[in-house]
Amino acid sequence: MDWLQDRAVAVITGAAVGDALGGATEGWTPEQIEERHGGRVTGIVGPWHENWRDARPIAPYHKGDGHITDDTLMTRALVEVYAKRREHLDAYAMAQDLVPLMIGEPRWIPELESTALLLQRVFLAEKWIVARLHYGHVDPREAGVGNVVNCGAAMYVPPVGLANAGDPRAAYAEAIDLTGAHQASYGREAAGVFAAMVASAVAPGAALDDVVATASEVSHDGTRAALEAVVEALGGFDGPPTDDEGERALARLVRETVAPFDSVGPQYRNMSMDARRPSRTKAIEELPAALGLLLGHRGDYRGSVLAAVNYGRDADSIAVMAGAICAGLGGASVVPSEWLDPVEEASRMDIRATGRLMGEAAADILRADRERARARLRVLDTLETGGVPA
Repeated sequence: MDWLQDRAVAVITGAAVGDALGGATEGWTPEQIEERHGGRVTGIVGPWHENWRDARPIAPYHKGDGHITDDTLMTRALVEVYAKRREHLDAYAMAQDLVPLMIGEPRWIPELESTALLLQRVFLAEKWIVARLHYGHVDPREAGVGNVVNCGAAMYVPPVGLANAGDPRAAYAEAIDLTGAHQASYGREAAGVFAAMVASAVAPGAALDDVVATASEVSHDGTRAALEAVVEALGGFDGPPTDDEGERALARLVRETVAPFDSVGPQYRNMSMDARRPSRTKAIEELPAALGLLLGHRGDYRGSVLAAVNYGRDADSIAVMAGAICAGLGGASVVPSEWLDPVEEASRMDIRATGRLMGEAAADILRADRERARARLRVLDTLETGGVPA
């Protein structure tokens, strides 16, 4: 398997496993998680409530037992768009190709344990895409304005990083364009920054420091401030943790550092009055939290993902981000088969095949990029010499 194919499988599977493990603890506090599971979660666990079909507040979703969530379902749909087009995407691709997949192609939804439309599973912030683009006929470049500001767009952009492997600024620009159809403000900014971090992680020879530098270089406003605050705070952390108390200390440090930038507030299920409103000073919690946890674990996949799972709150999306970056750096072999195999079986999805499909699409896109770059160099040479042969 060549480098790009390996990294595509790594990022897609690494994110999906994080999603599946984190779905079981989403919405709860670290203390509640330990009480429910008799200690820290160390792998795939069952649903929070055995009567998941009617238990509140998360009915009717069967989270846990290795089931992927809407994060991976949306990622898979975006991979299908890339595989169809074999080119870079923009907001119009969201309207023309992603929306039809959401409303026109039934597929197995693990959390519902049935075949349904993707639209019937996604959160209201993702239903917004269909409402605005399909029913409202809004300009795709502006359709995200007015939506709740959350991590909904960021959770499925790892494919954008793969389509721009080794070019973080291009990944940022593409994600910002694409997700303009879905999100605005710091929710859209997080999507751009996360895509750039994935593009940086999968470059040959990349290290964790390169990903950190990318995050700072491409980000703006509250997102940049939150990321830099996390990097500064973790600079003095004596890690990686070696025991449960060390893990708890890392989670507390990350949460305390991110809290001033997070509009949701201390109670995840009882959000503050300013939650999810546009802002120049706020950031979604998930991206800086993921960065903090993987810094605390020095980029180790298993440690970073489990730290995200036990962090609680939006654990599945935090684990998606940490998992994608760690796997992008380390390759497909760092994603434990002891987790990936049962996640694929429980979710009835060949996640490795999704990674291979994205790898094939990315290879075609990068070949076209290379030809455009060569053509551009020829034009630049001509401009420099005024048309006179050098």
